[in-house]
Amino acid sequence: MTNFFVNKKIVHQTSSINTPQQTIIVERKHGPILNVARALMIQSHLPKIYWSYFVIHDAHIINMLPSPTLNHFSHHEMLYKIAVNFNGLKVFGSLFYASIFSTNRTKFDPGASKNVFIGFKREIT
Repeated sequence: MTNFFVNKKIVHQTSSINTPQQTIIVERKHGPILNVARALMIQSHLPKIYWSYFVIHDAHIINMLPSPTLNHFSHHEMLYKIAVNFNGLKVFGSLFYASIFSTNRTKFDPGASKNVFIGFKREIT
């Protein structure tokens, strides 16, 4: 892994286990994120195996919200130079229906399937 870190110009640092005082900045960021992720899990009634989706959804929301440290712009606005559109926000764990293509069904099959929203499509750049 050392060669990988050097090639990617990654500064790899380690800390001792059970010593949050060594990673205080990270601990202060992770605490609120994990609290909201836990709340999403509880309100959605989804099992813990979806923990990564809870955290990603939470981070997405945080990145869309205005930040006092950025003169009330969001991280998203600062990165992409466009205003945030809140119309696309969805309730995590909510019910939605996805249309089934007519080529994959017969006349008597349902036109949509019941699903649970667990996150947004990831943008690959």
